[in-house]
Amino acid sequence: MSSISFEKKIAEAFNLKDERWLKHANPWSIWTRFATLPFLVVAIWSRAWIGWFCLIPIAILIIWLFVNPTLFKAPKHLNHWGSKAVLGEKLWSERKTNPVPKHHYTPIHILTILQTLGSILLVIGLWNFHLYLTILGASIVYMAKMWFLDRMVWVFENMKNQHIE
Repeated sequence: MSSISFEKKIAEAFNLKDERWLKHANPWSIWTRFATLPFLVVAIWSRAWIGWFCLIPIAILIIWLFVNPTLFKAPKHLNHWGSKAVLGEKLWSERKTNPVPKHHYTPIHILTILQTLGSILLVIGLWNFHLYLTILGASIVYMAKMWFLDRMVWVFENMKNQHIE
């Protein structure tokens, strides 16, 4: 079994290392990145109107998702809910080397499954131009993600006395 979690691999793909986690904990980084999904949905849906040109806004948004965590300064304090959520995600991604309290595992796994199911509905809706399925999928993704982030705040609060790089 790998000593690196799936979430840690994703964090590495987004180049979230060291001080970049703190930069991403800036509320501007969190909320501007979080707000990207509706734009991505419209960009994908726009293939009905602009054909292959839809790849331009899709590419811009994907680049935005990768660049966003590096654009903002580290926050002056970590009292913001979103900052705690991001740092909780950091702790969760490192759980194989820095154990997270076990009572978080089941809710986090359930919320991850809900996000995945919402994503599947969203993709099916987008693929078939099914408006209600697209909206349902996006709504499930957002609700599960918000609940997940709230759980990450809880993880952060439980572990905040440990060193955060």
